[in-house]
Amino acid sequence: MTISHYGVGTAAAWLSTNASAERDRWGLWLPVAYGTGVALYFALGSEPPGWLGGAGTASAVGLAILCRRHIGLFVIAVALAMLAAGFAGAQLRSAMVAAPVLERTLTFADVHGRVVEVEPRPPRRRILLEWVRIDGLPAAQTPARVRVSMFGAEPLIRPGDWLGLRASLRPPPEPSAPGAFDFARQAYFKRLGAVGFARGPAKLVEPPGAMTAVSAEITRLEAWRLWWASLRQTVSGRILAALPGRAGAVATALMTGERGAIPAAELSAMRDSGLAHLLAISGLHVGLVAGLLYFSVRAILALVPWLALRYPIRKWAAALAASGAFAYLMLTGATVPTQRAVLMISLALLAVILDRTAFSPRMVAWAAIAVLAFAPETLLSASFQMSFAAVIALIAGYEALRDRRERGNRRFPERGPIVRAGIYAGGVALTSLIAGLATAPFAVYHFNRIAWYGLAGNMAAVPLTAMWIMPWAVVAFLLMPFGAEHLALVPMGWGIEAMLSVAEEVAGWPGAISLVQAMPTSGLVLIAVGGLWLCLWRRPWRLAGLAAVVAGAVTVTANPPPDVLASSDGRLFAVRTPEGEMLVSSGRARRYDADVWARRSGENDAETWPRTGTAAGGRLTCDPLGCIYRAQDQSVALVQDGRALIDDCKATTVVISREPIRTNICDSTPLVIDRFDLWRKGGHAVWLSETGARVETVADRRGQRPWTVKRGRAER
Repeated sequence: MTISHYGVGTAAAWLSTNASAERDRWGLWLPVAYGTGVALYFALGSEPPGWLGGAGTASAVGLAILCRRHIGLFVIAVALAMLAAGFAGAQLRSAMVAAPVLERTLTFADVHGRVVEVEPRPPRRRILLEWVRIDGLPAAQTPARVRVSMFGAEPLIRPGDWLGLRASLRPPPEPSAPGAFDFARQAYFKRLGAVGFARGPAKLVEPPGAMTAVSAEITRLEAWRLWWASLRQTVSGRILAALPGRAGAVATALMTGERGAIPAAELSAMRDSGLAHLLAISGLHVGLVAGLLYFSVRAILALVPWLALRYPIRKWAAALAASGAFAYLMLTGATVPTQRAVLMISLALLAVILDRTAFSPRMVAWAAIAVLAFAPETLLSASFQMSFAAVIALIAGYEALRDRRERGNRRFPERGPIVRAGIYAGGVALTSLIAGLATAPFAVYHFNRIAWYGLAGNMAAVPLTAMWIMPWAVVAFLLMPFGAEHLALVPMGWGIEAMLSVAEEVAGWPGAISLVQAMPTSGLVLIAVGGLWLCLWRRPWRLAGLAAVVAGAVTVTANPPPDVLASSDGRLFAVRTPEGEMLVSSGRARRYDADVWARRSGENDAETWPRTGTAAGGRLTCDPLGCIYRAQDQSVALVQDGRALIDDCKATTVVISREPIRTNICDSTPLVIDRFDLWRKGGHAVWLSETGARVETVADRRGQRPWTVKRGRAER
């Protein structure tokens, strides 16, 4: 036997021994396999055949049945079946939500539709419409849903109303750069086919007179959802009426999930202090609501001896708490963190009702499978990734400390108030530290930032939220039917002001945040796999996951930002200085794209280069017709005016032109990107080296999928 064979055999034996010893943990990897299948579907560059997912699942299930007497092969077959099921689920979901997407910009469009959501975003409101009709557009090309921003004085609009308005509409925007956030993909799974803004006031109209039987049936089925949306708007209005200003906006976010009214400065302070998670309805909020209801109902029922001695009031309290958690879920819009929290808490309360013990790791596994089965696309969202990363890490961390905690309880059974307060403070610190470390890679990947003082901020803000703010929120809910919610909202506002003061103080400390350049997807995958290996196993072999986490973190340094960027319409260019800073060609054109480019480069903002003269440490030379950028023995022409093409094509190795190049004047240039290339392939990123230029486009990264649409020209 060779040394290599011996090494392989030893490694296999080591894996087999450890895996066999952790047989009770195998089931925790089922949602990982399912999620891997979902991820594989979204990673494809083109849409697979419709039969592939179902055939793969059936084949894997058949293999599992055949191998049921061989434990090793059976486990592999089950994992493959779950992977194939995730792939099939994502494929099915993609087909089920398919709806028309606007193919071209409509500068003036007469739009009619039914209101689904009204979201306040001062100084405007965003209205989501369904059952849309656009004058002049065939029904087969009309989006199922349209989102419109409305400015100025408007009539009182509620979910279920029918509106008529004139608007400017466009398809959901594609990513600003290769690898950036794909809003169009998110919109596809929400059946959102167009976005825009109103050109004038809206008016309430009568619903269409002739609706088919199918439409009427669907409308009745959606009445439940519209009722909750209308209740959300009513509750939000009453909160803001009783508690105006920033405290009311935050209270609205905590009680209804609507964060649009929170001022930008407060949002920034919460984010930079590591407290943004307190504004997202998640396990903390749902747990507090359900816990307060459970213990309050149980305490009240215990005051009646006749009930307490004859009936299972503990189970009654658990049922009412679960109902309250579900109502909170619906009222806050059923976001992914809220779904996960409600599922887990419902399972725990069900265990109370059935006199069973709830196993937290399995609860997370079931919650993950349920969320992904219902909406596989959420796997790609920051909310899903950060929510589950935090809860998995917390469960694993406290599992690791369980034996030590139990020994401490036996050694010191009696503890005074000071010791208990210290234990609580230590628990808050440990929870914040574990959750912060678990979510940091995902914050870097999605938001390109790290909040360094999150632990300090959470030490002050989490107890305040748990002990003061959320209890008053529950009381406010209970008082609303009587019109007395202000009695609870006012003291709740005091706590919110204190929380915002903490956020502003911590965010103002020197070096509160660090901006980090974009992490490649491969790096995030390595960190996720390593983190799962570390958290889902219990034996020492779990520490091998740290190697994958470190390898994933290192990929950030091996992923340099591009040297040149061009927007999809050629109106905005960006270049990199010798110091690594970014400069953009315009401070006004496509401001959103410039902000995304700067953030993905690890910068807070990008400066604008002068229209004429030299910039970027001598790398960039501009005149009114365009610019020449020189780096790494390469020269790039950024052409704004076609009259510059003749000279630029002869003198540069790369030409990026805002205008079409219709002749052969650039045949000698190694790389030419013109207006039609930008239009077809979206934003371009160019990396320069001494051997040439490497180009990546938005279209290359997105592939040919149902949510990628070919854009057309604007119409009036």
